[in-house]
Amino acid sequence: MIATAPLNITWEKLPDDYVLEDDPVDNINQPALAAALTESLSLAGRLPKTALTTTNYGICATLNGKMVIKAPDWAFVPSTKVSRIEIDRSYTPHLQGDLPSIVMEFLSETDGGEYSTKPTYPPGKWFFYEQILKVPYYALFSLETGELEVYQIDQTGRYQIHKPDAEGRHWIETMALFLGPWQGCLNNREGRWLRWWDDQGEMLLWGEERVAEVSGRAERLAAQLRAAGIEPEL
Repeated sequence: MIATAPLNITWEKLPDDYVLEDDPVDNINQPALAAALTESLSLAGRLPKTALTTTNYGICATLNGKMVIKAPDWAFVPSTKVSRIEIDRSYTPHLQGDLPSIVMEFLSETDGGEYSTKPTYPPGKWFFYEQILKVPYYALFSLETGELEVYQIDQTGRYQIHKPDAEGRHWIETMALFLGPWQGCLNNREGRWLRWWDDQGEMLLWGEERVAEVSGRAERLAAQLRAAGIEPEL
């Protein structure tokens, strides 16, 4: 349900004396998923110096004179225009930089808060991302099932389901990348992950995958040299 009353939205810095909630992370796997999303972007050169990735970090807006803060499990801001010191506690779009290109929630509970369209204060997450921030893409990923739902804002300003391609990946235009679920292991965590792919279908690798790839090339080259009667120098 969308509120019919006009929304007075302003963009103000979080007061220094504002007490932020200190809720625990819902699931031990969430920080790992968020870190992996950022790591592959950084290693692929897709994380500009002024960009900001957030993990369980407050994004602010002021609705009808009241401060609203939501902390998505992961978000990407293309460019900020203030120093990192100024956004060490929270981030206010427009005032401190761009709107997020995408926000993500990793589902681990069944209360459905990520789908809340509650328009009254404090507004639900869905309402906040769609009607207040107007984030172009909203992704919800189930840690239990591996199901990824992606919603994109349409011309009416409402989220509509975004259909994946034949590989189960979603083209995120604001990132110029595909996003999709993936099963595998990183840092001794075997399970479901979210991964990025470029427009050619090449997966953006994690650091340990890059090391393994380089080692594999070196081993293949050494084998070719030995087959040619040349002992490679170690």
